[in-house]
Amino acid sequence: MAAAGTATLAEIARQAGVSAPTVSKVLNGRAHVAPATRNKVEELLRHYGYRRKRGVARPRPSGLLELVFHELISLWATEIIRGAENVARQEGLTLVLSESAGREEMGLSWVDGVLTRDPAGVILIMSNLTADQSSLLVSRDVPFVVMDPAGSPADDVPSIGTTNWQGGYTATRHLLDLGHRRIGVIGGPVGVLCSRARIDGYRAALETAGVTPDSQLIRHGTFQHDAGYRIGRRLLTMADRPTALFTGNDIQAMGVYQAARELRLRIPEDISVIGFDDLPISAWMGPPLSTVRQPLVDMAEAAVRLVLELGRGGQPGMRRLELATSLVVRDSTAPPSA
Repeated sequence: MAAAGTATLAEIARQAGVSAPTVSKVLNGRAHVAPATRNKVEELLRHYGYRRKRGVARPRPSGLLELVFHELISLWATEIIRGAENVARQEGLTLVLSESAGREEMGLSWVDGVLTRDPAGVILIMSNLTADQSSLLVSRDVPFVVMDPAGSPADDVPSIGTTNWQGGYTATRHLLDLGHRRIGVIGGPVGVLCSRARIDGYRAALETAGVTPDSQLIRHGTFQHDAGYRIGRRLLTMADRPTALFTGNDIQAMGVYQAARELRLRIPEDISVIGFDDLPISAWMGPPLSTVRQPLVDMAEAAVRLVLELGRGGQPGMRRLELATSLVVRDSTAPPSA
């Protein structure tokens, strides 16, 4: 066997039992290599000194910062872009926006594009990376951070989130304190981590108050207006309808408002509604929406600062950060009518 630092790529390919182009793909961080093959080749590359040193910053000629959204269609995304732009502008970086069209995991073709653009960092919002995709980015020293991850990220994946469980608990506790006991909830997709946490907080608040959660009042949908409208209408036309609704976000709450108007139900006299996010538009709704403030701008700013610190070779003390939520009480919640 050749001594460390003396093997050619052809020799490494022979030892790994693969072709030389496959070794070149791994060395250059390209996609479309099986995980087991990639691991074997990378081990040989490290042994022979081909692997770039970790933790050493290198210039990014593109000057780009990538934001990858699960869905790029709402005011929620606008707040995140605003926060990211605040820091990117200070750092002289240009934002690049893309979306996974509702998919929680990105395809390998997306990774190919990232490696070609060679950005200063990648921030994935409500998306996940597979282990192979993470390995590709790490092999090319492309730092990445997951913001509001769709699932539970691996221990070595930097992430920025918010206290979703506490937010769900606080929203439901507010409705309970007003005297509501029949409280419905419209969550986001079942498999999305933040949605599960908010509904877990909702359940915990009910149980702490001695109220047994009613499975008929717990519904799931997308985080979009249409889901709030459709599911809200179903809940509001039940024979024993809820007196209050907690929606997974403010956009869903807008859908509930539309359903209530069509059914000639008054907010908050006939139905109290509380949302989640505190988007700027929530204060302009009629009536202004009570909600749980999720600091989206602050979260995006923190995500950009973290990914840039990682890109400069830093080792931040906090690689997983949760920012606090807070209750914002407006005019859409009130005690239930007698």
